[in-house]
Amino acid sequence: MEIKAIRMFDHGFMNQAFAFGGEEDKEHFDEQIIYRSSLQNFLIDTGSEVILVDTGFQNGFKAPEKKLGAPLYMGEKMADYMEAFAALGYEPGQVTKILITHKHPDHSAALQYFPQAKVYISSEDADAMKLEGENIVRATYADGPCYNFPRAQKVTEGIWFVEAKGHTKGNSIVIVEADGLFYLIHGDVTYCDAALKANKLSIVFEDIKAARQTLDRVREFVGTHPTVYLSTHCPEGYENLEMKRVMKL
Repeated sequence: MEIKAIRMFDHGFMNQAFAFGGEEDKEHFDEQIIYRSSLQNFLIDTGSEVILVDTGFQNGFKAPEKKLGAPLYMGEKMADYMEAFAALGYEPGQVTKILITHKHPDHSAALQYFPQAKVYISSEDADAMKLEGENIVRATYADGPCYNFPRAQKVTEGIWFVEAKGHTKGNSIVIVEADGLFYLIHGDVTYCDAALKANKLSIVFEDIKAARQTLDRVREFVGTHPTVYLSTHCPEGYENLEMKRVMKL
């Protein structure tokens, strides 16, 4: 099994209040402390299937321009999602499944380019996106628990789609077990790895109580399993993957 990063933006930044400020006022944070930002999603090649975890923006998307002092600057555009996907050597018809962690367009807008793939997504986020069709698999999370997560759905051997509400009402994460390691592809449970280590929620959530519970479970899992933490919005996401770097809290 091999996991690859589909890289779209890099060399951005986010401030501490954005990344850490979900449960405290921004006055508690230093506006001069910033963290690196990027945008990448992930591909899992099992040897028999090609499975995407999230899909980025649709082709031609233009991100907001760099503005000093902005809470979040995504970074410089490296490629459209489909360009970055093709650069890995794959074609859309090879993709059998897509696991959508949540409804936001930087995780879901390129779904349209994979009409043959089965799309796994929570009912809440599927409703919000008005997704319909025989290829839409509304997650039941009926195969769990998956370790300390109470509800999960087995996608295939070694890959779990896990209920992890909070960032959105139907948020999910993906856990991959391979070669003695766990790869936790979490969408936006945190926006940077520093927030995971500091036990801080970002300012972006739909249910703060559920988001806190999810972060607590993620930290418990990372603390008790050798986990490569694969983030969407910071360069550590692809760096951790490249080095198979196990997260230490």
